[in-house]
Amino acid sequence: MKLLLSILLLLVIAPAVSARPAEPVRKVKYPGDKTYIFRVALTDKHGTPFSLDRPARFLSAKAIERRNRQHLQLDSTDLPVNPAYLSDIRSTGVDVVGVSKWNNTALVRTTDLSLLDSVLSLSCVKDLREVWVSPDSISVSPQRARYHTEFNQWDSIRQTPYGVTFQQVSMLSGQRLHRHGLTGRGMTIAVLDGGFMNADCIPCMKVIDVIGSHDFVVPQSTDVFKEMEHGTKVLSVIGVNQPEVFVGTAPDASFWLLRCEDSSSEYPVEEDYWAAAAEFADSVGVDIISSSLGFHSFDDPKYNYKLSQLDGHTALISRTASMLAGKGIVLVSSAGNDGMASWKKINVPADADEIITVGAVTPDLRNAAFSSIGPTADGRIKPDVMALGSPAAVITGRGTIIRDVGTSFSAPLVAGMVACLWQALPYATARDIIALVRRCSSNYATPDNIYGYGVPDFWKAVIDGNGELKK
Repeated sequence: MKLLLSILLLLVIAPAVSARPAEPVRKVKYPGDKTYIFRVALTDKHGTPFSLDRPARFLSAKAIERRNRQHLQLDSTDLPVNPAYLSDIRSTGVDVVGVSKWNNTALVRTTDLSLLDSVLSLSCVKDLREVWVSPDSISVSPQRARYHTEFNQWDSIRQTPYGVTFQQVSMLSGQRLHRHGLTGRGMTIAVLDGGFMNADCIPCMKVIDVIGSHDFVVPQSTDVFKEMEHGTKVLSVIGVNQPEVFVGTAPDASFWLLRCEDSSSEYPVEEDYWAAAAEFADSVGVDIISSSLGFHSFDDPKYNYKLSQLDGHTALISRTASMLAGKGIVLVSSAGNDGMASWKKINVPADADEIITVGAVTPDLRNAAFSSIGPTADGRIKPDVMALGSPAAVITGRGTIIRDVGTSFSAPLVAGMVACLWQALPYATARDIIALVRRCSSNYATPDNIYGYGVPDFWKAVIDGNGELKK
């Protein structure tokens, strides 16, 4: 499954609009010759000019401080890919279009498959695998959609400070944290998604503290804010602060917006884009990653995953995700929307170790029928926890409030609350936070692979965490 696409329930049209109207999606022939991307596995990092004794050359001060605060040691995975190896690969005539230092891999693009023999003959190359083939046609570059500059009068719910988001925030005890000043301030969240349509223009979103954005898809978009609106919806449920209309779970957090989903095709290369985004998030010092992306099937069925491979380490994306807690980052990942499909199970990277995988519930706390289930192939409980996703209130790339369905939205609700919890427990490690969220959930005593550990009570987590973890 590609981006965890949501089901539209209700669209509210507001009167004031800006920007040009959205154009219908059009397809054009893929430009140039047939093109391929391969994942090149490198043998080692011998001879690298980088050293673990000088981490400031490849990690920000914020990233180093996060590691030091959690007493985490750097290791060889933190060292950048050896630039000499990349130079050797380029000398064969292929283009290097991406790297993963944690997996010690490079992405190469070429139209000439005969060059691959030269790549494989290099002493620094262990293996290579095809991860993308150009489609026959692609979508025309998207344009910005029309967006509304103000909400309708009926969007406001007077005397209700949280407006339409009251239920999804209160289900997690979010208001109690917010009343005590725990609103995510000082915490940084990276949102990994496929685009953030108009998030830089919609008035209630442009005031969110967005530190920066980056695109890891090949080729890069000219503007992540004209790409799909899914990331805008995800960001809204965390970061918006419009009293009596719409309040997110961590309105005072800071954000990196990272595009790593290619909407024009579905190939394993998107796992590499995700890994590059996660590594970038680490390097700039984020605390939490919110990811509403998941995979198990591709345009070419030969790449499809089997249930036996959901072990947290077979898929490159899951292997990368399983490393994040060891780097001091909490990953909050959507479980997937395959509960009513033949697959039924979680997607990758929802199978990863030491992350928080989030399923969706209805307003009456019942498991949403579409929410993907566990366990992992090695028998671990999945999902970890549940939050409102059937439906959740979100803001679209057109600046309207709708009720939308998907674990895509239950996951960021939890990610924002994790930021508030960690603000209260700055001495906690990523692993502490993950364990605490599970332990303070409604089904912790009898977890299962449909409901996981249940719906988290983040106020209980604050209280318990202060009693158990404070130094």
